[in-house]
Amino acid sequence: MQLFLTTNRIKLVLIILVLLLGAGSFLYNLYLIEQIREQESSGVELWAKAIEFNSQPVHEQASSRLNEALRILETIPEVPDTVRELISDAEISQSTFDFVTENLILGDRFHVPSVVVNEQGEILIARFVPDRELGPAIIRQLGTLHDPIEIVLGDGRVSQRQYVYYGESQTVQYLRYFPYIQFGLLALLFAIGFTTYRSITRSEQSNLWVGMTKEAAHQLGTPISSLYGWIELLRDRVSSDEQSRSIVAEIENDVSRLRRIAERFNKIGSKPTLREMDVEPIVRNVIAYMESRLPQIGKRIEVISELERTSPAMMNPELFHWALENLVKNAMDAIRSHDQRAVLAIYLRQVEDEIYIDIEDSGHGIDKKHLNDIFKPGFSTKKRGWGLGLSLTKRIIEEYHQGRLEVLRSDPEEGTTMRITLEAVSDRTAA
Repeated sequence: MQLFLTTNRIKLVLIILVLLLGAGSFLYNLYLIEQIREQESSGVELWAKAIEFNSQPVHEQASSRLNEALRILETIPEVPDTVRELISDAEISQSTFDFVTENLILGDRFHVPSVVVNEQGEILIARFVPDRELGPAIIRQLGTLHDPIEIVLGDGRVSQRQYVYYGESQTVQYLRYFPYIQFGLLALLFAIGFTTYRSITRSEQSNLWVGMTKEAAHQLGTPISSLYGWIELLRDRVSSDEQSRSIVAEIENDVSRLRRIAERFNKIGSKPTLREMDVEPIVRNVIAYMESRLPQIGKRIEVISELERTSPAMMNPELFHWALENLVKNAMDAIRSHDQRAVLAIYLRQVEDEIYIDIEDSGHGIDKKHLNDIFKPGFSTKKRGWGLGLSLTKRIIEEYHQGRLEVLRSDPEEGTTMRITLEAVSDRTAA
């Protein structure tokens, strides 16, 4: 259970870190966008004020009169050149003013799409807007982004109002998409990190299982050999007592079972040898063995079996027997001794090229919040146990036999159905 909890904590910490990094980046991006928008708005407002100032009557009249005076003076040879230069300087000052407006005020700002319209909604000036887009649609589009800036042309007696509509520069538009790109990269990095961590964890778990099972097989080997010797000694001494010989035979059966368990442990971590076998005899053997153990565990359970003849499957009998035995034992453990209807049912059938083995119990069921965790190493709802039984069973079925193990159904207080799915050996597969 501790292994499972530690893994979950690591996952939670990784998710929290990714979320915090993403949220911080998103908020900072919003701050940058707002700062740039303010700068762009101030630039457009300054341009609008420049248009309004340059269009005042006093400037227009002065420029017109200076141009007229310059033309007249050019027709009079007696006028000194200094006078013409002064008038030309005044005209140049107007050009300088236009240069400042168009280049320094606007050229030093971001390229913001802008249009100037009159009171009738006609576009008079456009900046950074393609000609094909000029029309009422662009005015409505820009109006959704910013409130228009009003320009008053003329004096108090005769005036005209114009409006500057403006949008956002490409820089702001790019920044708006940046968080999505960043979230995508973070998700990719998280996926890579999580996959790597999961792969390392699985490798460590696999090495742990292999080491534990190999050591268990080694430790069991010596006492099992000794027990066989003691059994032969007992058989010689009680050769005349039929009851004693029966007891010795039962002891020998249990020792043989211990030897088979040691062999199972020794096969974990090595590629098992699979051969084409009938499924029904193995399932029937498991049922018979577990049913004979019911009196020893003190439970009265009705065992139902419906086993159909199926096509053979590629199996390792020792490992598959072990996996099926674990599932049947878990089903028995889930049934409480005081249940009025204690039923364990095993069904074997074939549908097309798939063989189904369903183990159904009338126990307390599996809580929905644990359905995704029961096959994880270290997870267990029992007070005792390492939480490796179902995980090891799933590995035997799916990795060694290329099958599937799943929870077909589980309802609280109604029971659970576990399903093993194997691929039937067809003529094509056998070939």
